[in-house]
Amino acid sequence: MEPLNFGLLKEWLEEKKFFRVKDALTNRNEVDIAEFLEDLPPEKMAVVFRMLPKEMAADVFAELSVETQQTIIESVTDTEISQIMNDLFVDDMVDMLEELPANVVKRVLRNATPEKRAMINQFLRYPEDSAGSIMTAEFVDLRKTMTVGAAIRKIRSTGLNKETVYTCYVTDANRRLEGEVSVKDLLMAEDEAGIESVMDANMISVVTTENQEETAKLFSKYGLLSIPVVDEENRLVGIVTVDDAVEVMEQEATEDFERMAAMTPSEKPYLKTSVWALARHRILWLLVLMISAMITGGVLQKYEAAFAALPLLVTFIPMLTDTGGNAGSQSATLIIRGMALSEIRMKDALKVLWKELRVALLVGLVLSLVNYLRLRWMYPGNEMIALTVVISLFITVVLAKIVGGLLPMAAKMIHADPAIMASPLITTIVDAFSLVIYFSIAQRLLHI
Repeated sequence: MEPLNFGLLKEWLEEKKFFRVKDALTNRNEVDIAEFLEDLPPEKMAVVFRMLPKEMAADVFAELSVETQQTIIESVTDTEISQIMNDLFVDDMVDMLEELPANVVKRVLRNATPEKRAMINQFLRYPEDSAGSIMTAEFVDLRKTMTVGAAIRKIRSTGLNKETVYTCYVTDANRRLEGEVSVKDLLMAEDEAGIESVMDANMISVVTTENQEETAKLFSKYGLLSIPVVDEENRLVGIVTVDDAVEVMEQEATEDFERMAAMTPSEKPYLKTSVWALARHRILWLLVLMISAMITGGVLQKYEAAFAALPLLVTFIPMLTDTGGNAGSQSATLIIRGMALSEIRMKDALKVLWKELRVALLVGLVLSLVNYLRLRWMYPGNEMIALTVVISLFITVVLAKIVGGLLPMAAKMIHADPAIMASPLITTIVDAFSLVIYFSIAQRLLHI
């Protein structure tokens, strides 16, 4: 299937050839249609949205950004809102309502069925970033007293409005989770067989208060398509599907990248975030780093007499601080990523220390040797200065790699995000230590 030609569709809209636009959008993927809607001016969004078949509208609506969803809600009738809301899966609806203004939320809830309103209110009570906040209530639950034939009939009769039917969950009369069974296992079993004989009682499940990031990690660890969510009494209340897990992973990865770049995470895409919001997210950490960088200035002031006596020492400061900062950032990035993937845990701190120490010794030795040869060639007759620089460089690299490896783990220990211990902060810390090391060695070796 060829991709949608946005330019041609826009021409047809301008020429009011609505039937052509409708035909072009029919049977297309909802993600592509949502992308086209996002590319339209606000006054055209509702026009195109109304062209979509009723059975497709809710799927497209779920793929839109919150801003576009709000534009469409404000442009359509209450009857149309009711149709969209009642066709949306609860988890998609909850995600939308958490971001919309209060007046829009009231209008949406007013046009939802009482059953869906009750379910939404229940979901909104779960803690933010918990498994309960991202789960869906549209799942197939079976009783363990059923036969396979009865289970298949129930899937056929109720599965159309469920988010997934690939895995079904088995409960007792009190809705307590007993096991899970795949549609494949049901189709391969005899109709007269009991569900209890084909279900898997050793499934992975999470409680509603489990952190959503930890929940998402289970999908990649165990290769799952969905995970049942239970309450404190082990009663099945919902499921988290793999598409929701992928979304959580993307959000967490984005937050980590922003924190590693010394920014406060933003919930909106870059192009939809205001200049004021972007500046506000960046300025706090820049102020912290600017003030902390004054420590470096204090170190330079303390050793002012040293480089006044031997100005050549100043020319090597950028090389020392940059190399130390880069060395620390390398280690921090690997450790932060390893912790995010659960490859590195707090109990591995000594292993990390031992490994980073050995890496630092090798890296520091190579860098120091190369620099010693360079300095002897560029500054003949200044053997002691060359020795001062390479010893300082070696110690700086070793220190930087150890600090870069352990600081993210220290952050985790105090329940802070390890990503905040990334490049900018580590560079600032290493800069100060590298200057103290450099001038301390210079004073001893050069007698200044």
